Amino acid sequence: MNQISFFDGTQPFRNNKPIRLIELFAGYGSQALALKYLGVPFEHYRISEWATKSIQAYKDIHAADDHADYSHGLTSDEIKAWLLDKISIDYNKPASEAQINRFGKRKARTLYNAMQATHNIGSITQAVASDLAIERTDEFLYIMTYSFPCQDLSPAGNGAGMSKGSGTRSGLLWEVERLLSECRELPQVLLMENVPQVIGSKAIADFVKWRGFLEQLGYKNYHRIMNAKDYGIPQNRNRCFMVSILGDYYYTFPTTRKLKYLLKDFLDRHVDEKYYLSDATIEMFEKHTAEQQAKGNGFKFEPTTGGGMLKQSAPEPVEERTTILLSSNGTKLERTTTVAATICARDRKGFGNQAMNAVVETRGGAASE
Repeated sequence: MNQISFFDGTQPFRNNKPIRLIELFAGYGSQALALKYLGVPFEHYRISEWATKSIQAYKDIHAADDHADYSHGLTSDEIKAWLLDKISIDYNKPASEAQINRFGKRKARTLYNAMQATHNIGSITQAVASDLAIERTDEFLYIMTYSFPCQDLSPAGNGAGMSKGSGTRSGLLWEVERLLSECRELPQVLLMENVPQVIGSKAIADFVKWRGFLEQLGYKNYHRIMNAKDYGIPQNRNRCFMVSILGDYYYTFPTTRKLKYLLKDFLDRHVDEKYYLSDATIEMFEKHTAEQQAKGNGFKFEPTTGGGMLKQSAPEPVEERTTILLSSNGTKLERTTTVAATICARDRKGFGNQAMNAVVETRGGAASE
């Protein structure tokens, strides 16, 4: 049984209204995908996303069937003027007028149409409360998510923090404060997701200020660090979640569940060879194993074929897969693993410096007599 503290709300939160989802820092729309996977009906109401690649990805995933030309009747110059200050090409700074002017007519219209199809208001720094169009909260439940940038909080970043007025990417949290302060009607539910360092020693003071602001607006706040592998997914992903509910309500986080699947259960059985590790890399693993064994360390990299034999008529050779973690641009073997590290989108650029998942596949067949 979950214990309710003296400071929690007096009643559980229940919803019987149609849901309108607002995603700030939307990315490709992982929160919307979560609702879809859960089978929860909702309306894609508004998003705020400025990165051009993410804008197109959101459109491709969530509005693929929308082929309307929202740019019809607008000149190329009008479209480019509308895009100014709303988008970013490099994820870090607004696209300049010169950069936008270099867009071809088709690219500018495609981007404009993608933003219109997904109700994208663009950069949060230029947004105002009226862009969110929150109204008739007596008829609709508004859920607003704000997974603000983690780069200045995470160990992989520079530790610049999220203080108000700092100018850091993680400091964009305070743009959410500005928008909420401007709202005539507030979203009933807020959902924050970020790295655990958001409540770490360097950021805790700012986090407490943020919670205090939400409490002044009338929200009850509940946060917890949760790991995906404790909820049925073989991925070692620790994240801090905070659910904020407007009114005198309490919320209990879901209970953990036993992990039933391993990473290999989700692997594709047939993968293009461009994703295979080279023979030189495999040799490096074997050398690393020998060195560790010579030092008396317990690590041993030893993929097997499972010890089975195949008849000549078998359609496929024996396959055995070992999932591993690689770092230092794929040159350092960290360890074998049965769960995924944080999944990184590398655009086929290969491995980064951080530990990333790889798969070693051994294939072997038996000669017939």
